[in-house]
Amino acid sequence: MNARSNYMPGPAAGADVRKDGDKWTLVLVRDLRHPPAMVWEALTDPAQLSEWAPFDADRNLGNAGPVTLSTVGTPQVSESRVTRAEAPRLLEYSWGGNDMRWELEAAGSGTRLTLWHNIDRRYISWGAAGWHICFDVLEHLLAGEPMGRMVGPEVAKFEGWQRLQGEYAKQFG
Repeated sequence: MNARSNYMPGPAAGADVRKDGDKWTLVLVRDLRHPPAMVWEALTDPAQLSEWAPFDADRNLGNAGPVTLSTVGTPQVSESRVTRAEAPRLLEYSWGGNDMRWELEAAGSGTRLTLWHNIDRRYISWGAAGWHICFDVLEHLLAGEPMGRMVGPEVAKFEGWQRLQGEYAKQFG
């Protein structure tokens, strides 16, 4: 049995919502068992992003400048820009018109990963459930047990995503 066939996400946790004027931000925190430099590579290297993230990048995100991000399972292609890339601790860019900020902080031998994602209020629980699963898949990838990404319309059919989305919706009210 591979990791994917046995996979079921844990309960909704590590997510918060902040409102600033008309802007909503989903904040997700995950402790990973791997050092910041290794997590940084997974956040910036297109080959690794294609294993876990909900988009493909046409170049490494480790440097500021233009980048094209293609959302998996949809025709959405975003001309974007990496605005800050300070390896291995801070990465900022936009995706689909929404700002993303990744912060990596050494935590023992691992990394505390924090994602701030500006997102439409109507999709916050969907985003939280989606990123929760992406982070689980990322953790497997970093551990050398890739499961293949679970994103887009495909993941919405997955009962674990549906359960998580409901839990986050209840948590966020």
